[in-house]
Amino acid sequence: MPPRPGRAPNSRAPEYSGRHLHDLSSPRVSVAVTSPYLETHDLACERDWRMLFERLDLRLGHGEMLQVAGPNGSGKTSLLRLLCGLMQPTAGEVRLKGVALAGQRGELARELLWIGHAAGIKGLLSPEENLAWLCALHQPASRDAIWQALESVGLRGFEDVPCHTLSAGQQRRVALARLYLDAPPLWILDEPFTALDKQGVAQLEEHLAQHCDAGGLVVFTTHHSMARAPAGYRELDLGRRAA
Repeated sequence: MPPRPGRAPNSRAPEYSGRHLHDLSSPRVSVAVTSPYLETHDLACERDWRMLFERLDLRLGHGEMLQVAGPNGSGKTSLLRLLCGLMQPTAGEVRLKGVALAGQRGELARELLWIGHAAGIKGLLSPEENLAWLCALHQPASRDAIWQALESVGLRGFEDVPCHTLSAGQQRRVALARLYLDAPPLWILDEPFTALDKQGVAQLEEHLAQHCDAGGLVVFTTHHSMARAPAGYRELDLGRRAA
């Protein structure tokens, strides 16, 4: 086996900005807010001997929305999975409410809600059954609350049909209905607008913005340009190099 190389020549330092992306002169990225709910210190992620990003410092507080941008392969999904504790970083750490996430994902699971790129639902179960099962991981929900959430995402009348009979967009809305139930303040979403029609996109944009306006936090990836964003909206580009 060939010796393990050092830092890959195409390793990237991510870039952070406010409403628009811009070049940064420092290789370290630091996003600072008062009393952070979610933070990273010197975070690095390497895959297949290639450094996707490194020296990433994030500090996100209530009311913040962070859109993670970058081309395919730049580490967007990897970063989200690191923030959820689903992966271990190459270096650095993730802290949630001041507590290191490593080794404590079970205890901190109720502090965040993760929805991945796939719908993550069981095809043989109904939307109601799927949501009851998923909510049990955080906070059990009543049948009335589940039906109201499904109505909020346009699935009234589909509460008890097997999910494998639904379209891709409808299955995505089943997963997103969790955002209309009693959810943790931090939402981490990988491509949440996938398979949604124009009306569904606008509705989800508004719901995410309202969540942040009420003091919640959202970290998400998308190739979609946001038409509605809260005052605390920021962008992080993993695809650009620091000068």
